[in-house]
Amino acid sequence: MKRKKLILIVIVSCWSVLAWSQQAFEMVYQTANNGKVDSTATLSFKWIGNIAYLSSNTNGSGEFIDFNRKEVVDIMLFDDTLYKTVTAFDALDTPKATDEKENILGFDCSKVTYTSFSNTIEVWFTTETVAKGSPIKAYLPDNGLVLKIVINGNRAWTAISISLLPDATTPAYAYQKAQAISKARARELQIKSRFTTVQVFNRQVVNFEDGIVNPEFGLSDITYRLSNGTIILKKIKLPEINRKGASVFATLTNWSKGDAYDRTCSFFTVAEKKVQSVVDAFQNGVKVMPFFEDKSGQKYQGVVSTANFEVPVELMRFFTSFGVSHFNHLREINSYNWQDSVVYKQEITSLIPNTKDEIWLGVFIGNYDKGGHQVSLDLQFYPAWEEEVPAEKWIEPLFNTLNILEASGQNYGRLFKTDTLNVDFELPSNINDLQLLFTSTGHGGWGGGDEFNPKLNQVFIDGKLVFSVVPWRTDCGTYRMSNPASGNFQNGLSSSDLSRSNWCPATLTPPYFVPLHDLKPGKHQLQVVIDQGDDEGSSFNHWSVSGVLTGTLSTKKE
Repeated sequence: MKRKKLILIVIVSCWSVLAWSQQAFEMVYQTANNGKVDSTATLSFKWIGNIAYLSSNTNGSGEFIDFNRKEVVDIMLFDDTLYKTVTAFDALDTPKATDEKENILGFDCSKVTYTSFSNTIEVWFTTETVAKGSPIKAYLPDNGLVLKIVINGNRAWTAISISLLPDATTPAYAYQKAQAISKARARELQIKSRFTTVQVFNRQVVNFEDGIVNPEFGLSDITYRLSNGTIILKKIKLPEINRKGASVFATLTNWSKGDAYDRTCSFFTVAEKKVQSVVDAFQNGVKVMPFFEDKSGQKYQGVVSTANFEVPVELMRFFTSFGVSHFNHLREINSYNWQDSVVYKQEITSLIPNTKDEIWLGVFIGNYDKGGHQVSLDLQFYPAWEEEVPAEKWIEPLFNTLNILEASGQNYGRLFKTDTLNVDFELPSNINDLQLLFTSTGHGGWGGGDEFNPKLNQVFIDGKLVFSVVPWRTDCGTYRMSNPASGNFQNGLSSSDLSRSNWCPATLTPPYFVPLHDLKPGKHQLQVVIDQGDDEGSSFNHWSVSGVLTGTLSTKKE
């Protein structure tokens, strides 16, 4: 006990000697959760030249409390440019004073409280020291030195040492070099700096027109307009982060440039692992794809993968709205605030290979309109939560009846009325976490058509039922403000409000994830059975279904 008291006297005495000198100090805080100290987590900051350096990088970015300017300063580096946001001391939140006192490291501390985003923050600070600052810059009462912070009564940071730094080097602080921006802009840049964005398309036209001339096929970073302009295709380079276990998201934005209708659309890639793929059909027409002929004599080109042919890998099924953007001013309705565009965002991590440097990416919008649509598409690659070498992904597309080459003569998926979709595949022995990504939407746009009537979908493997669902959406009315050209009925409903077979105008249709962990290696047959309804005159029902097997490869085959 005497030794502890002696140490405390020494600390206080040293502080008194230095109180009026321009020295440098470091404050260190221990972390505790629910009263239990976490020895692996500490906070600290340095006070040098009347500036608290909460963090600082060699380029001058970091977090600072500038007592000379009486400002809290954040400086960040983004795309080789330094930016800063500045908050004056008198603009910080004002705390509520209390009568509570506490002695921490020999200094008398007063307690104040803050309320922020429904959290209660208790702060103990002293004005007895020459050094000033806080480990959390938002909480700086009376420009003193904060020695303890407790959030919601269970997470605490308490000062455990105040050390003199006699030979301290002043850290970098690029206040003059940094460009001032708003806090809102800074938050945007902070978020963007944490992940990698690859722009694929920027307001690219997707329409229907003849006479399109493309550059030499196969070049990287060139946008190809195919199938009379209804498909856009580009080969892109994947960032290095994709090989390190990144999570991958796609963000697609769509504007109508004259097309008023809700269209079936697909964002896809092509694996190119076999002799042929849909890439060959892009260049040479649908006749080069293998076809299936149903019992009524209809031919369906390129709907299943074979030993020599591979269907596209569907990354995202989406549906355009009724004319968002182009028709906003043509269908003005009081209190209806039409959206400028439709934005779709979906995780596609399991479908992007992590051992390739380049991949093809394409977007199809089925339309016959000269104005058509505009599309922007970005991929976001978010770093893995933990650094590790990820397993190689295994991606095997099995079937796809969405006729992305519709404008080139590829038939609609009408086969389910008379036939079953069959596909043979072979499962290697070194696949882990096997699952089927099954996407299904029904079409037949009249009262008795499959678009507006629930229909049973079933998936069998080797004759055993593995998945059964009635794909149906009842939330279409949620997206009314994205559908200015939708027709309004006498009963007050709009066409875009109506429930549909697993899709709505202006929405995504995510896949069903079907676990197949018990499926043994070897040859198998998959069947898709759909209760497709009868046609009516020249109107016909059809189903757009796609299926992709995904998993990871183990390093050693069994």
